Amino acid sequence: MPDLHLQSLALRAELAGLDASAPPQQADIDGWLIRLSPGKAKRSRCINALRQGTLPLDDLLARCQQAYDAAGLPLAVRVTPWSQPADLDAHLAAKGWGVFDAADVMVLDALAPAPAPITLQALQALQALDATAYAALVGTLRGSSSAAIAAHAERIANAPVTYQGFALNDAAGMLLACGQMVVDGDIVGLYDIASAAPRQGHGERLCRALLTQAHEQGARQAYLQVGSDNEVAKRLYTRMGFVFAYRYHYRSPEQQLA
Repeated sequence: MPDLHLQSLALRAELAGLDASAPPQQADIDGWLIRLSPGKAKRSRCINALRQGTLPLDDLLARCQQAYDAAGLPLAVRVTPWSQPADLDAHLAAKGWGVFDAADVMVLDALAPAPAPITLQALQALQALDATAYAALVGTLRGSSSAAIAAHAERIANAPVTYQGFALNDAAGMLLACGQMVVDGDIVGLYDIASAAPRQGHGERLCRALLTQAHEQGARQAYLQVGSDNEVAKRLYTRMGFVFAYRYHYRSPEQQLA
């Protein structure tokens, strides 16, 4: 892809990801989108510095701190290539705010159905789950608390774009992997891909099946987020045709979020 096209697709993925991860508990403070979900996903309980407002940075951070203190949550800023002001990351670093949980956003420019044998087998093994059942399933796999599971279910059930969650089961009905997709116009995001039996190909089967379903619903491009240090997953997604689009990370005065 030409660089300008990749940059455009990267921005589309960022905006679609913001929609897909929107919790009910969010507000705008002088151009910054603050999210206050008690769930486990950091993208639903952080600041997204979307626009440069009128307040001095220290005053804006103080107002955000008050909101997070009131919600009983640690303050964290998600820093992306589009964060405003443009030198925000340097300002937070100068304050001694720690950086953690870097993630790579990868994109697929031309989404097409997977080869028929792989797709048919995986599609036949997919089980659609409602928000409550899906949050409980993935939360159990990740060791999430009951409060985090409830917040996850609330967020995906009330997101501005439709949640679709699935379990991939074997012939005996045993769980192999689970994941969700969010189709937003002609772009689809893959989220919460988790395997009950890692490194056996179940994650790839699930992803290919989800992309096939998304293609049938009109999606022609795709994106996903993966930990920057997760080389195994990144190799999988590269094999499927995804390419690196951009990286983001978090900063917090408390250094790291649980």
